[in-house]
Amino acid sequence: MNQFTHFNEQGRAKMVDVSDKQTSTRVAIAKSSIQVNDIIYDQIINHKNKKGDVLAVAQVAGIMAAKNTAQIIPMCHPLNLSGIDINFEWDTTNGYTLHIECMVKTTGQTGVEMEALTGASATALTIYDMTKAIDKGMIIGPTYLQHKSGGKTGDFNR
Repeated sequence: MNQFTHFNEQGRAKMVDVSDKQTSTRVAIAKSSIQVNDIIYDQIINHKNKKGDVLAVAQVAGIMAAKNTAQIIPMCHPLNLSGIDINFEWDTTNGYTLHIECMVKTTGQTGVEMEALTGASATALTIYDMTKAIDKGMIIGPTYLQHKSGGKTGDFNR
């Protein structure tokens, strides 16, 4: 894979033609995280934020972002996604870090890695947006692909 597929013969951008690719079940899992202070942590776990249930809103935002990835990432194909699930896990061993996992699934001709990454990113950004009045020093990331399955290139596991 040393040839770029998103450029035409003139060196200009194009969306890859996937019409000849095999249809398969495709799954991608992306992860992100956000480090928050003790006040934000307390507000989130005790549902005290004035803007509402931070994790519920962030979860919906992540799902919406995954569903709309093709509208914001220029060369992504619009996909009919069959499932999206976003999960959270707190790590309080050294401060307060919320780990985000976004799983996206489809049956189609192209993968869902970008949808999973977009969903995880939008989830973290929404948490930031809902809590930035308390602390603008939150740290988002790293954001990365944890797993992908299906398609010609097969499985990937970090």
